[in-house]
Amino acid sequence: MAELVYRPVVGLAQTLFKAWDLKIDCKGSENIPRSGGAVLVSNHIGYMDFVFDGLAALPQKRLVRFMAKESVFRHRISGPLMRNMKHIPVDRKQGEAAYTHALESLRSGEIIGVFPEATISQSFTLKSFKSGAARLAQEAGVPLIPMAVWGTQRLWTKGRPRNFKRSHIPITIRVGEPFEAPKDQYAGAITRRLRDRVQELLEAAQRAYPVRPKGPDDTWWMPAHLGGTAPTPEEVKAAEAR
Repeated sequence: MAELVYRPVVGLAQTLFKAWDLKIDCKGSENIPRSGGAVLVSNHIGYMDFVFDGLAALPQKRLVRFMAKESVFRHRISGPLMRNMKHIPVDRKQGEAAYTHALESLRSGEIIGVFPEATISQSFTLKSFKSGAARLAQEAGVPLIPMAVWGTQRLWTKGRPRNFKRSHIPITIRVGEPFEAPKDQYAGAITRRLRDRVQELLEAAQRAYPVRPKGPDDTWWMPAHLGGTAPTPEEVKAAEAR
């Protein structure tokens, strides 16, 4: 049933991306295994990140099951789709059920997609990583696959209107080499190594991104350390504390 729903949804997304004339540059898909379980780990800068992360797995003929907040599954439109595509709802107050669900899926040979920052980074820089992805990989005995997306924040991100027009926006995706999560290592150390790998891929995606802001009114999507006007991580924390 999952594939009967998932594949048409993928086809619809690809049709929309063509209509919007998105320029998608994806490198490293060959690092995603053609069979067996794996934890795919990505940065999180926009609401559509999971779609592009999933697209990166298609050349290997894999479908990714993402862990997503439970409220998405209660929406009258997205809810039935998410459930039928076998994505995994996460109730942050009762996360153990989602963890167990993800672990069973990994052991059955699925690829599970995880955003270890938990929420969208409004500074468009990497937030701290939670250790769940590393612990899942350790317990299931599967590899971690780091990846990064860039440009997706220009389509739809927190605090900004959606841009679903024919806007020719480039989307850059980089998938890194898988690495193991040994059971005899501390999950925190593996998580730090994982974050370093995602950071390297994010910087590579930013360097490869083919456009820059068109002017002073178009700098919002660039992080402050690259000359943009996105809030700094410190400014985001201060705003959230108010």
